[in-house]
Amino acid sequence: MKFSYSWIREFVSGLDVPAQALERLITMKTAECEGIEAVGVLLAGAVAARVDGVEPIEGSKNVKASVLGKTVVCGASNCRPGITTVYVPLGNKTVSGVVSEGMLASAAELGINKDGAGILELAGAVELPAPDSIIEIDNKSITHRPDLWGHYGMAREVAAITAKSLIDPVDTTLLPAPGGPVRIEIEDLALCPRYSALVFENVTVQPSPLWLQYRLTSVGLNPINNIVDVTNYIMAELAQPMHAFDRAKLTGDTITARRGLDGERMPALNGEEYDLGPANLVIADAAGPIALAGVIGGRDSAISRDTTSMVLESANFQASNIRKTSSSLKLRTDASIRFEKSQDPQNTLRALARAIELLPLVSPGIRLAGGLADRAADIPAPAPIPLDLDWLGRKLGREVPEAPAVLRSLQFEVTDDLLVTVPSWRATRDIAMPEDLVEEVGRMIGYDTIPATAPLVPCAPSYDPPERGFLRRVRRLVAAQGFTEVSNYSFISEEEARTFGFPIEDHLRVLNPIAAGQELMRTSLLPGIYRNIVTNAKHFDEFRIFEIGHEIHKGPLELPHLTAAIYSKDTALLELKRVAECLAPGIRVAAAQPQIWEHPARCVELWWNGIQIGRLSQLKAEPACVLDIDLTLLRELQPPPPKFTPVPRFPSSSFDLTVIVGERELAGTLQLEFERFAESVEYVREYALGDGRKSLTFRITLRDPNRTLSEEDILKVRLQIIAHIQGLGYEMRV
Repeated sequence: MKFSYSWIREFVSGLDVPAQALERLITMKTAECEGIEAVGVLLAGAVAARVDGVEPIEGSKNVKASVLGKTVVCGASNCRPGITTVYVPLGNKTVSGVVSEGMLASAAELGINKDGAGILELAGAVELPAPDSIIEIDNKSITHRPDLWGHYGMAREVAAITAKSLIDPVDTTLLPAPGGPVRIEIEDLALCPRYSALVFENVTVQPSPLWLQYRLTSVGLNPINNIVDVTNYIMAELAQPMHAFDRAKLTGDTITARRGLDGERMPALNGEEYDLGPANLVIADAAGPIALAGVIGGRDSAISRDTTSMVLESANFQASNIRKTSSSLKLRTDASIRFEKSQDPQNTLRALARAIELLPLVSPGIRLAGGLADRAADIPAPAPIPLDLDWLGRKLGREVPEAPAVLRSLQFEVTDDLLVTVPSWRATRDIAMPEDLVEEVGRMIGYDTIPATAPLVPCAPSYDPPERGFLRRVRRLVAAQGFTEVSNYSFISEEEARTFGFPIEDHLRVLNPIAAGQELMRTSLLPGIYRNIVTNAKHFDEFRIFEIGHEIHKGPLELPHLTAAIYSKDTALLELKRVAECLAPGIRVAAAQPQIWEHPARCVELWWNGIQIGRLSQLKAEPACVLDIDLTLLRELQPPPPKFTPVPRFPSSSFDLTVIVGERELAGTLQLEFERFAESVEYVREYALGDGRKSLTFRITLRDPNRTLSEEDILKVRLQIIAHIQGLGYEMRV
């Protein structure tokens, strides 16, 4: 949000704080400023001047202009004798071989508007505006302050900060009596708490004067014509959006604020046509919608060069409805941004009174037709908030006897018995309880005035849920294996769901996606990890990534999962299996039916303590392997803390056995069979025989807790194992 320093000074009597210092004060006491921009720098020494003569320059497109007895080189196509333009004395400079004593400036160069096609043409003697400083404030810091979306609201803060008097630019006595030539009907006063309008005749639509164009341009608004510019000027001044309709283009004398109808369409001012429905609040005449309430006006009722009579609207709308409409249509305007902050319903009449004063300045001869049309909901005034100075002092950490005066400087009413009445512009969504008053007093006296004393209250460690500690351990363990954590949105597109074979109907659909391609809640972390793989594969030959997040299923049900991936030219399945074993010692693998995204021969299920907890596979489309584990099951199946076990008294004995199996046989299947007879079994190696078979070698370890095993004991167990394995149909190499 941009604020003009000179504009603020018009409302603060005797403001002598420089712009740079004021920016600092606003940051410390009201809202975070992002910097100051100088605008209209060339206007500092500029003067209106007549071009007395023009001579061509041989071999150049530029010309020599005679202005105020000086020679100025100019390249503008509209530079001609007799026109009045703006001369800027920048000193001498040689251009096209000619010494130019200054320059003739365009409107864009002067900061008046964005027209840089030629030098500015003035109609007679015109007072040029002065240079200005623009203070830019972070929008996020004033989201809760609808009053600060206009210069008068910011001036109110500045007046309180600098202990100066506030000058109100609005004269409400200019408002006519009720009884306008148009009638107002509101279908739902909750959606439209107030709608006010005036009718003007003898309207002349033309370009705005320079001062108006300059002021709008300096705060980021585009000048359009004198009527629209006045509505934007008032919006930037009072934070009250307004809209003007060409009365000749309206059907009937009744303007209605109602819900849209199914199938209604409205061509808008931006050239688009929008489908409307009951979720949208519209402004309509007898023929249909003429504006999308609080967002944008309709094209068919817009002000044009031929307009001679207009209806000027000043309304208030429910913030949440405007926000939903703006988001669903993906259309944010200067008006919708302000309305979604919960504007003050009392401000509609103030804006109309200001328009009555400004319009004659830009459209000579304009006049009111009839009285005021106004329809408003009965909004009760907020209850006064009691203020306890002792309590406030304890909250802030210092006594503040001047608190009532501080609140009065911010236009709060404070009675002698310390009952605080909140002004209407702060009551919509900002100030509602005593704690809010503490913040108001604290920011104005300065938090740096509060002694930095630690509070004398008992301290206790915060409760750390076991689930959080478990996730931290998982995160640390996976990161220790060389993986980098990533974080993805919980949304995926329909195309991604189809790519991985996830049924669309199994997903929760987002009614108002934040961006295209994010319309479904993810039921797996895999699509996000796959996007990360594709992106990083453009820059790295190998990498390891993981994500801990929630799968979101209908219910809704959120299930925490770990998905890890290794991108490598070499197969990394065994490395990922090792990571799974670190998380779940003793985890087993079992053959799995491949999914459409998996390598048909390189996918397994992961089983732990008799329950499937995840999946391990290689991607079909990329040289990457992916591990997915259900963290809820992993946590539930965690074994109890290990107990002390004494060192075995008797030694163990080991021997190797080799089994001939088919090339797709899983080593884990045989390992389970060997473990029936041994203390431990270790998979040693695999050797491909080249005939569709392979040999698997296992190391068998035996131990008796009561004695040392003899050769006969070992041979007996060895023969039992061989007999058992051969009985299962396998060939042994012994």
